[in-house]
Amino acid sequence: MTTAREFEIEVPGRGPVAAILAKPRGAFAAYVLAHGAGAGMRHPFLSEMAVLLGEAGIATLRYQFPYMQSGGRRPDPPAILDASVRAAVDAAASRLPGLPLVAGGKSMGGRMTSQAAAAEPLPGVRGFAFLGFPLHPPGRPGTVRASHLDRVTLPMLFLQGTRDDFADLELMRGVCGALGSRATLHMVEGGDHSFKVLKRSGRTQADVMKEIRDTMAAWIRRVAG
Repeated sequence: MTTAREFEIEVPGRGPVAAILAKPRGAFAAYVLAHGAGAGMRHPFLSEMAVLLGEAGIATLRYQFPYMQSGGRRPDPPAILDASVRAAVDAAASRLPGLPLVAGGKSMGGRMTSQAAAAEPLPGVRGFAFLGFPLHPPGRPGTVRASHLDRVTLPMLFLQGTRDDFADLELMRGVCGALGSRATLHMVEGGDHSFKVLKRSGRTQADVMKEIRDTMAAWIRRVAG
């Protein structure tokens, strides 16, 4: 059984943003889950991910970045995104005392979480899980967006679709290889940036989502100790 409740998180300098905390009975860890650039915390993918992780014993805290809270389309400046990540992690720690924390998120949300951690450690966080790390813009391969990851000292899980046009596969493998034992790369066969698969793959979206859930749950159990 999972209980979910909505509350507000105060982001310094920007005011309150909405958050949803879902905690299953007997949770062994919690995942602080940030949304991507174009959709907020109620996006169906994030909502389903929270339900599936709850079934695996993982609590989730989803939250809005200030620009999304106010109905804007352009992401906040990096300093505000950083402050939002820190405020969300602090909220998870205070509302889920004793639970090991993992942080990250979908696309931009994951990258902003890693950038915050690279600038200064996030208290209580034991690792980072990225759902489609946006290594580069579509059609413009590069690794500049990953340059900060060498300053992230904790374990990192990268879940990437093999058709993700935001992450060239060979470049992604190179980035993770350079991070050594800190990085675990899991490729979702046939998945695009949103982990959608083609009908001819023979797989359903439910299959894909369960693969992601099971991979995350096993990894989180390891890093949560």
